[in-house]
Amino acid sequence: MRHEKSCGAIVYRKYHGNIEILLIRHINSGHWSFPKGHIEAGETEIETAVREIKEETSIDVMIDPTFRETVSYSPKRDTQKIVVYFIGRAKNYNFTPQEDEISEIRWVDIGYASRILTYENDKNIVIKAKNAIKNGSAFC
Repeated sequence: MRHEKSCGAIVYRKYHGNIEILLIRHINSGHWSFPKGHIEAGETEIETAVREIKEETSIDVMIDPTFRETVSYSPKRDTQKIVVYFIGRAKNYNFTPQEDEISEIRWVDIGYASRILTYENDKNIVIKAKNAIKNGSAFC
């Protein structure tokens, strides 16, 4: 069995008193999720998350290493994939989609995100991230 590992983050901002998160829509599959990507040689999980978010969205983030959630699934036969998600606070808010991978990017109220996200795993992570952000365990 082949094993893959990716890292990303639930990127958030405070906007007019609300918490918004960044959602991306993938060109190939059309599904809505969070920015993430494969670890490159010599990178830490956090370095991968920061790089991938920047590559896919042009947004710089500060990662909260105290929030770390994993999702495991099988994207294709004989392949097991693990995705590590952190919480990342956006340093800038204007985005530019990576042309060959991302068809659309949106800032969405965190309470509305579950209506847009494609996968149940992602919806569950948003609930955990929302609690961490609101309870102050993620930096604000």
